[in-house]
Amino acid sequence: VQLQASGGGLVQAGDSLTLSCAGSGRPLGDYRVGWFRDIPGKERESLAAITQSGDIQYYANAVKGRFTIFRDNAKNTVNLQMNSLKVEDTAVYLCAALDPTDWSPIDSSWGQGTQVTVSS
Repeated sequence: VQLQASGGGLVQAGDSLTLSCAGSGRPLGDYRVGWFRDIPGKERESLAAITQSGDIQYYANAVKGRFTIFRDNAKNTVNLQMNSLKVEDTAVYLCAALDPTDWSPIDSSWGQGTQVTVSS
């Protein structure tokens, strides 16, 4: 399965934004899914992850309490609700399917990311 992120844009600090991750091929419900971001000069950062059933989520400390990952099974998407956005959240956001044994991203699932720019 290959995943595509969408929903990015230009927002102001303190605003909210919801990103969507859609898959092609098998239903997204068959996979654990994670959200990541790329900031120039830094390593790719894991932000959040969710199990197939949605009952277990993981959050990085940098976004815990501000970001929420959730499934929309009707639309076959995994979304990332981002609240209280900060300038330092500016990045390209991507999603990927995760290996069920170690939660690592499956390389073949990476697709295009979506740019989020937060202005002060």
